[in-house]
Amino acid sequence: MQSKWQTEAMRIPAKVDYAVRAMVEMVDASAPLKAEELAAAQDLPLTYLLGILRDLRHHRLVQSQRGPDGGFSLARPAEEISLADMFRAIDGPLAELPDGSLRTVSYRGPAKDLNRVWMAMRASLRRVLEQVSLAELAAGRLPRHVELLAQEYEKDVDAEHSRDPRRSRLASPLRECPTLPCQAAR
Repeated sequence: MQSKWQTEAMRIPAKVDYAVRAMVEMVDASAPLKAEELAAAQDLPLTYLLGILRDLRHHRLVQSQRGPDGGFSLARPAEEISLADMFRAIDGPLAELPDGSLRTVSYRGPAKDLNRVWMAMRASLRRVLEQVSLAELAAGRLPRHVELLAQEYEKDVDAEHSRDPRRSRLASPLRECPTLPCQAAR
């Protein structure tokens, strides 16, 4: 299953996208929300969402309550849950590379500094995902550096489209939806 949030350079798994969208629905909820309500609110497949909610509960990001008034709610305040927490719970480590720690990876010849690039990539991901809380996302108050990076992305995509008219038919999800949660145009 492919997510709507995919570029040629990076893939954001559908499970992560769905997890964030479901959890952001819980931020201002006054009572636990049923999985059916979460699925309907974000147009998510219910059976797929149930598995995601199970993973989130296992990682203590959400809690469930049984009974007629039961459902799912955040396990801790939204201010204390980062997007990185959700990403790791659903998809594992950020920018995982085989062979363990980036400090121990070495390359030869002209590729000798490639591990430094991978370190920078992981640091960039962490800089965004660890510093955006669920509360900030729900309130539409993203950190300034995240907004600037999103604007840089949009500018780059616009420049690519102006150089290659064939690419302009491919809509940028970030242009339509500068922050999660949202639906890319179908």
